[in-house]
Order: sequence, then structure tokens, then C-alpha cells
Amino acid sequence: MPELPEVETVRRGLQPVLEGRRLSRVEARRPDLRFPFPDGFVQRLTGATIQRLERRAKYLMAVLDRGETLVMHLGMSGRFEIAQPEGYQRPGEFHYAPDPDPKHAHVVFEADDGGRVTYYDPRRFGYMDLIETAAMDQHPWFAGLGPEPLSEAFDAQRLIAAFAGRKQGPKTLLLDQRVVAGLGNIYVCEALNRARISPMKPAGSIKPAKLGPLVEIIRDVLNEAIEAGGSTLKDYAAADGALGYFQHRFRAYDREGEPCTNAGCKGTIAREVQAGRSTFYCPTCQK
Repeated sequence: MPELPEVETVRRGLQPVLEGRRLSRVEARRPDLRFPFPDGFVQRLTGATIQRLERRAKYLMAVLDRGETLVMHLGMSGRFEIAQPEGYQRPGEFHYAPDPDPKHAHVVFEADDGGRVTYYDPRRFGYMDLIETAAMDQHPWFAGLGPEPLSEAFDAQRLIAAFAGRKQGPKTLLLDQRVVAGLGNIYVCEALNRARISPMKPAGSIKPAKLGPLVEIIRDVLNEAIEAGGSTLKDYAAADGALGYFQHRFRAYDREGEPCTNAGCKGTIAREVQAGRSTFYCPTCQK
């Protein structure tokens, strides 16, 4: 599933095409994705202007001038393709993906300047809804979400309070969206490896002095991934249909049996399963 950097990459790719534009035409080619589209989906969007394109956790949010927000989640295989009169945009450095299969093109957004954004989703695990903007924070998808990891609200004190007395591992707590919003398995593995913190030890036993640096490392890992265009695992692609390459710079994730790259460490990356997810870490330096 796309993680925060991938979703942020998509937001930035869509922003110059959709933000400030009026939707002159919207087409839904089926009645549902993972969930049914809301009543009047096409009619409520057609003619609306997208004031801002935002991201909250792993959600894309197009704030409309009609008091509603189009909320979009990419699921496991959702992707957007941008087409403009002058051709495709390809921001950043990417490995290019093959053209999407037209039979999986489920929603089309056309802007008043001729730009067109098509949403593809072979597995249809993504979803879209229209939510009253003023009530967004009370919606079940957003109520209770923790702070954004790139915001000032996410700090050492937040982790100290979340970890205090807890027997669960730090990875489990960092994946809890109530603690911090948007972190996923890949980047938590990366951050814990760089911080040299074991994903297995009880979070309550981690010294508070290590949590300030962990916060900064989490930010660094996410920013690196955003700059690189997202990790783009398997069939996920950036907004312009191109594949990112950050997976080639992973230090821990998916590197089982390979040498740990932390300075001075001669250990080997191992893999364990925690709560049904693969955890990659170095038993030598992650204590």
C-alpha cells in the first residue's frame, strides 16, 4: 500500500494540474471502487473549483468551493495519470511505468484548461467520498488521527508519552495512526534502523533521550523519500504514471541477509514477522 511519501508525491504531481481549476467534466465509469461513490458524485463535482489539494495521513483531499472536500485513498493499486494539451508531465527522476490498461480507468476529471486526470485501480481497493469540509475532523476517517510526522506537533514529548509503560514494540506504536498519522511499515523499518532502536524491545524500556533523535530521523527518512519520488513498490506509480526509485536506497527494508550499512556495524539485516507484517532490522546494532 502506498505510504505517506508516495501519497505526497502524487499530491505534488496533481497540484499544478488541479489546484485552482474548475472541473468542467467528471466521469465515473462504474458505481463503486472499494465502496460505492456517494449519491450525486458526478453532479456534485462537475463545475466545482478545487481551491486546495492537501494530504492528511495517506489521504488526498481536494477542497472544493462548494463547502465539500473530495477525499481520495489510493488503496493498494490506485494511481493517477495526467494528460495535458502539451503532453505528459514527468516531474522528478523516475523509472517509467507502462501505460495503464484502459479497462481499469474508473474516474476521469477534466479541468477547464484542458487538463485531464484519470484514476486507474486494477484491484479497486481505493475509494473516494465527498465530505463536508467544516466537519472533516469529526469524520470517522480523520477523528482521532495523530499529528503529521512532518509537523511541529510531532515531537519527542509525543513519543515519550505514547511509549511510557508500553510493552508493545516501537514499530507497533509508530504504526498506530493515533500516535502519528501516515507512517507505514517501510519507513518505520528504515527509521528504526537508522536510529539503532530494536523494533522488538518494549517501547517503555527505550530511553527518552533516544526519542528526540528518532523523531528527526523519521522526518529525514520521509523527506528523502518524498524528494526521490516515493518508494513505488510493485504496481504503484506517481501521479504522472512514472515509477519512483527510492526503494534502491533502502538501508533495511527488503534487505534480508545483506550487510547493515550503519557506520561501524558489521551485522546483517534480518527479517521477522510482527502482526502479520515483515520487519527488517539489524540484530547487531539495533538494541
